[in-house]
Amino acid sequence: MGEQDDQGFSGTRAAKIVGITYRQLDYWARTDLIRPSLAEATGSGSRRRYSYRDLLELRVIKTLLDAGIRLESVREVFTYLRRHVTSDIASAHIVISGSQVMLCDGEQLVDVLRQGQGVLNVLPLAGVKDDIDAQLMPLDDPAVPAGPPRRAI
Repeated sequence: MGEQDDQGFSGTRAAKIVGITYRQLDYWARTDLIRPSLAEATGSGSRRRYSYRDLLELRVIKTLLDAGIRLESVREVFTYLRRHVTSDIASAHIVISGSQVMLCDGEQLVDVLRQGQGVLNVLPLAGVKDDIDAQLMPLDDPAVPAGPPRRAI
């Protein structure tokens, strides 16, 4: 993680790492989109301190905004994510389609902006391949009769 010390990352450093302006970072903190988890700015001369997880969340926010998702919707996405993704945020998969944002949760796509309503099932193609391969294996086994010979057409 390079230049992180025990006190985390300053706001200036966090903004640079994430690829946003300090003004954006400041606005997001003041409007409670993302608050620094290690230390809040508590007045003149105090500094915000961001954790590594904060950096990950900041980059996700930037990515969503860059994809054209409105700031109000990004707020909804993060409210949902913080409530439902308790593991490492880096293990989550977000699908962006137009103005829709969905969380890939195992074998389901959850419409985050509809608070989990509008769930779609994900069909893992590897599972389809495994099923077909399992069905083909008996056909390749010489001990299993292959059935009647095929006629040429």
